[in-house]
Amino acid sequence: MKYLPLVSAGLFRRKTRTILTLASVVIAFLLFGLLQAVGTAFESGADSADARRLVTTARYSIIEPLPIAYARRIEQVPGVVAVAYADWFGAKYQNESNAFAVFAVDPARYLAMYPEFTVTAAHRDAFIAARTGALAGRRLVERYGWRIGQKLPISSEIHPQMDGSMAWEFDLVGIIDAEDPAIRGNTDVVLINVKYFDEARRFGKGRTGWYIERVADRAQARTVAADIDRLFANSPDETKTQPEKEFALGFAKQIGDIGALVTRILVAVFFTILILTGNTMGQSLRERIPELAILKTVGFSDGKVTALVLAEAVVLLLLGGALGMAVATGIMPFVNGSMGGRFPPLFVDAETWLRAAAIVLALALAVGIPPALRARRLRIVDALAGHR
Repeated sequence: MKYLPLVSAGLFRRKTRTILTLASVVIAFLLFGLLQAVGTAFESGADSADARRLVTTARYSIIEPLPIAYARRIEQVPGVVAVAYADWFGAKYQNESNAFAVFAVDPARYLAMYPEFTVTAAHRDAFIAARTGALAGRRLVERYGWRIGQKLPISSEIHPQMDGSMAWEFDLVGIIDAEDPAIRGNTDVVLINVKYFDEARRFGKGRTGWYIERVADRAQARTVAADIDRLFANSPDETKTQPEKEFALGFAKQIGDIGALVTRILVAVFFTILILTGNTMGQSLRERIPELAILKTVGFSDGKVTALVLAEAVVLLLLGGALGMAVATGIMPFVNGSMGGRFPPLFVDAETWLRAAAIVLALALAVGIPPALRARRLRIVDALAGHR
């Protein structure tokens, strides 16, 4: 700590230059935090996927419905221990900006399939018992100020009722949540009872969107998936079954390869920061060569002078990285609130902070070692004589 004033004096010898460089580093790590959060959000469904769960959709398109009657036949496939199904409702609440996922499900089957979701016993029982009941994610409940027991008016963009109306009304009987932040992103949904939904809708009766199966042995997951698809081969409704993680990744990549896009952007950003910060450190060293020579004259060893120059790069990047990541973390609630539920919730997790720390260290070494080695090789006589 006793050398910190020297490090600070060296960094802020040219205050404007250092502040601008620091601001660039802050912005770079702000972008890093935001883009990593986007990548994490798109991959959260895959990361939280259970290796023992399979997803079955129509063979040629995930938007084609399948018969609900398939459930009993799938249950008979060796290795399958549980089956659930869900249908996409296509919902909005009050206006176009308030859109979120609504799934029509068999309450008992669906909740048993996802033990990672947190639902109290009372809310679970109420959902199973109420034909017009609905469960809503805690974040949605807090965002819109909903209360247990109230009527929940939702408009569908896909399914009209028997009278042609797209306006539906359900009874909010419970809340669904999760302890893990990554999994909590998957609970920003409303679940409705498929029995009421199937009876009340005008089209598509007796059909559902997809199936979820749990298998007894994850090692046999692909074998079971093939057996399920063979069961419906050459039927009017052929199927495609795959592990849940593969399904989630495939669904996300329909939007684009988010991971590759994020990586390319960040490589460009940090390469620019590397050049900018390296130039700042180089200029600072050239301006201070006589000062460094004086430090050596008064007894500072080559190692100490080298460490001081390297410490300047570490402090600059550490301060900028920490500020950038702190800002990224702090603005997430506002970003999530502005998206109206149309995007998975964003958050900066501990892994992102660790990656940022590794990048800070790598950049600090890359921009700090060349001037530090130059300072180490500096000869006092040459420096004082004006030779650089």
